[in-house]
Amino acid sequence: MLRRMLESEGFDVAQAHDDETLFGELDACPEVVLLDLNLGVASGTDFIGEIRARSADSEIIIMTGFATIDSAVSTIRAGAFDYLEKPFSDRHRVIRTLNRAVDHRKLRVRNRELEGELGLRTAFAAIVGQSASIRRVTQLVTHLSSNESNVLIQAESGTGKELIARAIHETSPRSSGPFVPVDCGALPEGIAEAELFGYETGAFTGATRAAPGLFRRAQGGTLFLDEIGELSPLLQSKLLRAIQEREVRPLGSPDAISIDVRIVAATNRELAVEVEEGRFRSDLFYRLRVVSVELPPLRERREDIPVLATYFLNTRNKNSNITGFEPDALEQLATHRWDGNVRELQNTIEAAVALARGPRLTAADLRLLPQRGGQRVSEPEDIPLSFSSYEKACITHAIRSANGDIRQAASILGVGRSTLYRKLKAHGIKV
Repeated sequence: MLRRMLESEGFDVAQAHDDETLFGELDACPEVVLLDLNLGVASGTDFIGEIRARSADSEIIIMTGFATIDSAVSTIRAGAFDYLEKPFSDRHRVIRTLNRAVDHRKLRVRNRELEGELGLRTAFAAIVGQSASIRRVTQLVTHLSSNESNVLIQAESGTGKELIARAIHETSPRSSGPFVPVDCGALPEGIAEAELFGYETGAFTGATRAAPGLFRRAQGGTLFLDEIGELSPLLQSKLLRAIQEREVRPLGSPDAISIDVRIVAATNRELAVEVEEGRFRSDLFYRLRVVSVELPPLRERREDIPVLATYFLNTRNKNSNITGFEPDALEQLATHRWDGNVRELQNTIEAAVALARGPRLTAADLRLLPQRGGQRVSEPEDIPLSFSSYEKACITHAIRSANGDIRQAASILGVGRSTLYRKLKAHGIKV
């Protein structure tokens, strides 16, 4: 009788007389499920969770011949949209209830779509650029939004690898979970394993209390392993096992702990070359590079330079009266090599805004070193002809250019911070 009533109003109706048929019909994701409260051996409310799991967008209306305030409240609490009392003598109430359920479902689905679109815009807000290469990267990140494959981002230092990693996380099904960034180049070799996998009380001298480790802190979310190429062979092996087995064993613990973590890794090295030369494990490389994202350096997308420069100017211009760039400044920005990529450009604009002498930034305000043949001109100093001397001079120059900022200096040189610290110690350079 109910089916005939609904079909006469234009509804497409399917019937299920047992749970097997019901679950089969749910594969079609019906807009509304009319579920009897009294199913003989079970209550209809017992099926609400299963229906939600199999067809999350379906609205559920409970049908009952024994309607009371308590039963109505319990069905709504269980997740039903509304309830109908049998017999269905009020045809208009039945149709009105179904139409409200259909409209509510449409609104809920549309809200979710809008939230997804807003999430994409928010995730990409910090990725500034209009070049074809940047558009390809954002399109790839958008395509990744429905899966949880491991991703390897390969790019020079200072190009914005962490921004891309965050966008991958924020547009993924794991966006509600934590995003935990790790600079592998800055992990001290002696405690890197403990930092990543955790440790128990007394596992080593100084371990006065247990720590979960970075993998477990990223549980249900994304672990971003920046400068993955800096890991030692031993840590590469243990990282591979953690990814393969989806478990970690904290130092000092006899038991392994299950993990649910997506890995996004990044490197400024050519890992394929590192694999060929035996410095990086091939099995780990292929585990990490399920999907590869190539982020181009700034010099290969020069059309993004004025857009980025304006963005950084507006970001740093809250407490100043700088209104824009003079033509000579824009020309110098466009022709500079930008070995430090976007990070170098950002620091240049920030310094120029702080030291500007007029309302518009000029080439003099930028204080960029002159270049010859695509390379910086060496500062006037007598450098002995040896690799060690030139390495020391490059490091000194980078430290000076970065105003003592080790992270920025490492980016300019294209090495990890731990490598730079070792070089500073080897050359006796004090910062």
